[in-house]
Amino acid sequence: MDLPQSQLLSMVLSGRKGLIVGIANENSIAYGCARVFRNLGAELGVTWLNEKARPYVEPLARSLPATIAMPLDVEQPGQMEAVFAAIKEKWGRLDFALHSIAFAPRQDLHGRVVESSREGFARAMDISCHSFVRMAALAEPLMDRGGSLLTMSYLGAAEVVAHYGVMGPVKAALEASVRYLAAELGPRAIRVNAVSPGPIQTRAAAPAGRDRGRRHLLRLPRERRRESHHRRHPLRRRRFPHPRVRFP
Repeated sequence: MDLPQSQLLSMVLSGRKGLIVGIANENSIAYGCARVFRNLGAELGVTWLNEKARPYVEPLARSLPATIAMPLDVEQPGQMEAVFAAIKEKWGRLDFALHSIAFAPRQDLHGRVVESSREGFARAMDISCHSFVRMAALAEPLMDRGGSLLTMSYLGAAEVVAHYGVMGPVKAALEASVRYLAAELGPRAIRVNAVSPGPIQTRAAAPAGRDRGRRHLLRLPRERRRESHHRRHPLRRRRFPHPRVRFP
């Protein structure tokens, strides 16, 4: 008997295991992706940045529900390795991972690139770009049946966008890294892609009255503020060469 198309779609990711990195609040792009993955049948693991972010992310992890939920600050030695060790112990494999994190110091983000600090540039590159390369290295052994690695890019990687500062070169480096990872991991049936989801409001809604706007934004945790900055320009999708593969 043929199943309805809606029922077939709901089974697309049934039995698949996926890691979601970058949820900051209920409006996060990463959380929107996680909900879709879960609705398609995937079992998920979710991370939060630190103890300050945990009260915002942990209830969302429970709502999915996520079978793995733990902290991940990519600047802290050993935390990413601990996440993948938990995945290996709990699941034994990984089918897909979503990387949706980015950061640059405020002065480098809003200033001129020519005046960016050495420390700020290096930190933005480590958190926003090289962390994805590290994630790919840890995911590769767990994707022995193929898989998919996704990261979030932005229009500023290819065009000059006002007030995007040092994140433009950093996102360009991320896209170049995706191309190389796609070529290197493609023979193992691992897809690697960067996507730009378009203009999405990821800040929490401001309360009515005088507290709207900047004063409300300053009360949000830093990790919630910094994620919202990069998501406000027209849709642009980046495609990278890799072999066409399917999950077995």
